[in-house]
Amino acid sequence: MPSAWFDNAVAWIGAHPVAAGGIVFLVAFCDALAVIGIVVPALPLLFAVGALVGLGHVSGPYALACAALGALLGDGLSYWLGHRWGPQLREHWLFRRYPQFVDRGELLFRRHGLKGIVIARYVGAVRPFVPAVAGMLRMPLRRYLPASVFAAVTWAAVFLAPGWIFGASYDAVAAVADRLALVLLALLAVIAGTWAVVLYGWRWSADHADALLSRALLWSRAHPLLGRYAQALMDPNRPESASLALLAACLLAIGWAWFALLALLLARGGPLLLDWSVYSLMASLRNPLADRMMAAIATLGDAKVLLPACTLALAWLLWRRRWIAAAHWLAALAFGLALTSGLGHWIDMPRPPGAPEGFGFPSIAVTMSTIAFGFFAVLIARELPGRRRVWPYLLGGIVVTAIGFARLYLGAHWLSDIVVSALLGIAWILALGIAYRSHVQRSMWMRPLAVIFYGAFVLAAAWHAPRASMPLLARFHAPAAESTLDVGGWWDAEDWRALPAQRNERDVDLRWPLDLQVAGPLPVLEQWLLARGWRVQPQADWVATLGLLDDDLEPAAQPVLPATLDAEAETLLLRRPSSTPGEIQVLRLWPSPLRPADGTPLWLGSAQTLRHTRPFDVFALWQPIDDDGAAHAALLQDLQGLPLRTGAHGEIGVLRVDLRQVPAPRD
Repeated sequence: MPSAWFDNAVAWIGAHPVAAGGIVFLVAFCDALAVIGIVVPALPLLFAVGALVGLGHVSGPYALACAALGALLGDGLSYWLGHRWGPQLREHWLFRRYPQFVDRGELLFRRHGLKGIVIARYVGAVRPFVPAVAGMLRMPLRRYLPASVFAAVTWAAVFLAPGWIFGASYDAVAAVADRLALVLLALLAVIAGTWAVVLYGWRWSADHADALLSRALLWSRAHPLLGRYAQALMDPNRPESASLALLAACLLAIGWAWFALLALLLARGGPLLLDWSVYSLMASLRNPLADRMMAAIATLGDAKVLLPACTLALAWLLWRRRWIAAAHWLAALAFGLALTSGLGHWIDMPRPPGAPEGFGFPSIAVTMSTIAFGFFAVLIARELPGRRRVWPYLLGGIVVTAIGFARLYLGAHWLSDIVVSALLGIAWILALGIAYRSHVQRSMWMRPLAVIFYGAFVLAAAWHAPRASMPLLARFHAPAAESTLDVGGWWDAEDWRALPAQRNERDVDLRWPLDLQVAGPLPVLEQWLLARGWRVQPQADWVATLGLLDDDLEPAAQPVLPATLDAEAETLLLRRPSSTPGEIQVLRLWPSPLRPADGTPLWLGSAQTLRHTRPFDVFALWQPIDDDGAAHAALLQDLQGLPLRTGAHGEIGVLRVDLRQVPAPRD
């Protein structure tokens, strides 16, 4: 977990374990309180606490007891409030603004009785209201208390368990897949954030649509000069008026945000400080397995994926003679593409370092994905019943978020590029949505249209992503290192000490010693070691990685996961069995961050002993272990006969091999 705030938090918790338990208690207590518990993010906080338990920084039984006690006392206070106020609970200022949660809590309690207290512990926003309802309905304390104790203890265990398991397995996974785990967690966190914003934003707007329409009508009557332009949208006799008023309000807010951010970027003439911070963070997370996955996701915004789905949807609308819908659908795509391309030619925004031509401001892929999925949601959502109308927007939000995150990860765009592109797409969707909803009153048979659009998108993505991901990834290779090293000084003098002696990792356990330096063509070294029992393992891809879940696969057939040096995977990975069962020796070789001026290839390597482990008996890993230099000594023995020199780089013994005069192997 390579962040300074996390290291500081871990250090503080290690120095104040009792206070850490108090924080756990406070989180669980506030989460259980009626009304307050709605806004307390207990799940991510308790996941973090569980991870610290798994990492050994907090006592597990102590954290469990604190969480359970906090939940129990919070529920108890809510129960007392309900018992104290009785039927007047609904009219109290604490509960008056949330009648829907009180109603849902009462329905759950009346339907399930005593079991409802346990069930409510796992039912989102209803959780803090059910104890208050139990008190309001005068459930006896002797019946309430055992159920509440059981619910609090099981809830604490269930909410702490995921983080606990993650923390306990982190050391094993981090040794070979730390960046991959962090990238996956970051992607899931961003998608979860988008899911929450879309879901709760839609629910809030649905609950407040009528109130917003009433205020808009009052405003239009008080301002006849400006209000007359909005009266066509706000006829209270039309069922669509409330949603149109909401769309108009959202358009104003999104449009203002877009213009404000664009003006800020133009005033600065380049990326913001936050853009650089996010770019540096993403660059530090680069790793081979995540590279391939992110490149595949980034291709989902390509024209070869979006165009088939959009074309088939347009054809269906024309076939069904939905002329207005087809016209708006075509306008959404055509004018959106024209507007994005025009802004790209008009605004000269510096690209991120390493981003090739064609990746600029704003992002066409993000904008067009937002428009395609967003306006398609406008077309079909109105035909869905009740709260199911949010699902097309949720799907669109997930797809666009994943594409934007993948392009940030690859360094194709700045964060501000992604945000401006998404806001531009949303603003155009809202404008067209208002126009479309103003003219169309007929219902639409949306199920075939949804199957056509989403099905075509999935099929096109499945066909295009495997073919386009690797060429896309090749365009984002790290730039070559500067030629600042003299190969003669590297061999005959002390210039080799300018090269790093360890991997530049924040985690001490991942700072593997770089105990081998090689000058010359790598195939010479490869053939030399192949003749001495080593074998080459191709870089593990996702298919090979999924094999780690196969219990029947022998350890010798399990792949060694790739590792990075300066965000670049090893060029060569060699392995051979060890004399100890369940262990192997590996040699990883990366390009040197400094290159000789005469073009001689220079490589850094790390010799390791790996042990086969199965964390939680779920998946297999070859995990590095401390072997007291056994792998380095064995490698030194195998390289006898080649030009060798040894020396100490700090506390690390470095072996240098000069292959410049060694004949290349014959085919």
